[in-house]
Amino acid sequence: MDREQATDECTAVVDSISEAVVSDREFLETVLTGMLAQGHVLLEDVPGTGKTLTARSMATALGLSFSRIQFTPDLLPADVTGTYIFNEQDREFEFRPGPVFNNVVLADEINRAPPKTQSALLEAMGERQVSVDGETHDLPEPFFVIATQNPVEQEGTFALPEAQIDRFMVKTSLGYPGFDGELTLLRRRDDRSARSPSVEPVLSTDAVLDLQEVPESVRVDEDLMRYALKITRATRNDHRVAIGVSPRGSQRLFEAARARAVLVGDDFVTPDTIKRVAQPVLAHRLVLTADAQVNEVDKRDVIKEMLDEVPVPTVA
Repeated sequence: MDREQATDECTAVVDSISEAVVSDREFLETVLTGMLAQGHVLLEDVPGTGKTLTARSMATALGLSFSRIQFTPDLLPADVTGTYIFNEQDREFEFRPGPVFNNVVLADEINRAPPKTQSALLEAMGERQVSVDGETHDLPEPFFVIATQNPVEQEGTFALPEAQIDRFMVKTSLGYPGFDGELTLLRRRDDRSARSPSVEPVLSTDAVLDLQEVPESVRVDEDLMRYALKITRATRNDHRVAIGVSPRGSQRLFEAARARAVLVGDDFVTPDTIKRVAQPVLAHRLVLTADAQVNEVDKRDVIKEMLDEVPVPTVA
């Protein structure tokens, strides 16, 4: 698949999802950027904004298998990864795969599960495999986790460990729809006999795998690599930040920028490309100091200031 065809396919996917999900197009493109860059996405927003619908619609449009895991305080690691079951007929144990063995996995309200269960998903996200009773099982390709959490519900939740947060390529939110968008939702509910807007499959599993290879051909000049690094390294010297962006975060910024270039139809990365993906890729990786948390410093504002301060290279 060439770059031009990849851009057309991405546009078709976003158009298809837009038929069902009432949201800003930039949001859908950010989620698709995570998939295109072979990463995972964390959606944080209040209940009822369409997080689950977005994940399901994304899987349908991409033509991929989908599973939803409802994370609860009593969820066990085996409920995610699967377990060995004794087969009475063969008189031996056989592995029964869990819901994580799908292309797109929705980890709904991920922060409601205890750390032990969250760690079961950590290996899957980082290594594309799970280990059960000493045996390693590869996950299907492509593998893409969309996790959701509600910021307003703190009772009965467990904060995600920094190691797991760092595994998410991007973190974003839908926000409330505009007036016209919410009016569209009401019109859909007005006629209960009418079929809800459906998402049509645009791609197939093989096509998605081909699509994920396209960003590898996007050119990133040395000056742009240095620019991206200066942004991430600047976070490590900010007085409001206890732990800045890790080298893994720098790599994810690089990968997301190339994926974004494919989405917008460019053959190369520009400074604007990096700026467009910097906040969703970097902000959630920051660990603020206690003073900054007390003062309610927004991590996104920290990244925005970095973008304003770091000199932009001149691109020929």
